[in-house]
Amino acid sequence: MRYNKAYFQEALDFIRTKTDMVPEIGLILGSGLGTLVTQLENTITIAYQEIPGFLQTTNPSHKGELIFGFLNGKKVVCMSGRFHSYEGFSFSELVIPVRLLKLLGIQILMTTNAAGAVNESYRPGDVMIIRDHLFFGIESPMRGFNEEDFGSRFYDVSTLYTPELREKAKEVARDFPLTFHEGNYFFMQGPHFETPAEIRAIRILGGDTVGMSTVTETLTAGHCGLKVLSFSVCTNMAAGILEQPLSDEEVNEVGRNISSHLAAYMYELVGQL
Repeated sequence: MRYNKAYFQEALDFIRTKTDMVPEIGLILGSGLGTLVTQLENTITIAYQEIPGFLQTTNPSHKGELIFGFLNGKKVVCMSGRFHSYEGFSFSELVIPVRLLKLLGIQILMTTNAAGAVNESYRPGDVMIIRDHLFFGIESPMRGFNEEDFGSRFYDVSTLYTPELREKAKEVARDFPLTFHEGNYFFMQGPHFETPAEIRAIRILGGDTVGMSTVTETLTAGHCGLKVLSFSVCTNMAAGILEQPLSDEEVNEVGRNISSHLAAYMYELVGQL
């Protein structure tokens, strides 16, 4: 299947029957981090299952809605629920959400994820501005026929996480009661959590947080020429650091505990972009 502009035309036509908004910013929110959605004004919500050719989320903690609205004066479209390779989607299918957001008009993609803290100086509840990522997967989301309408075959990702947006994120962070870091996100396919041996290797390789999302989205955004700003919320210490098992319940609980402060921060940040 080729996910070119023609593939998305039916989805675009359907969405335009619901709203004519051209959003400036696209938001993709991670597990337990959806409080920001409640701050959107004049919203229009479209269920993923209504959108022709769109993916369907299988994660019970992800609602599966595309929400248009205003956030601190900016036009945004929010994906409340994202997609992961562990759900059974191919890496090529995972380009679909960001390409649709690009065609809807966004110029900036902002993402959050729930991640394990690999850096032992980090703590649950800390937020990491992603400077870079490590991805040693066997397949790129850009593998296959290159869709020139979105971007060139070989594209630079040395500044994938846009430096000026990261600087603005750090500037706004000074006024909020959260602990911020800047570091590297390591992608693992999942759905199982990592082994202690893998976490030790990830730390040696330079990873500060680890998770199962974000990278396919940001690589697609880079191919589309979008600016990118991404955050990891440390919802647990990674495997082997503490003598306790990892659980999805812990991830969601920490996400919920931090979500109000993070939503206030994101609200202010969006207004300053």
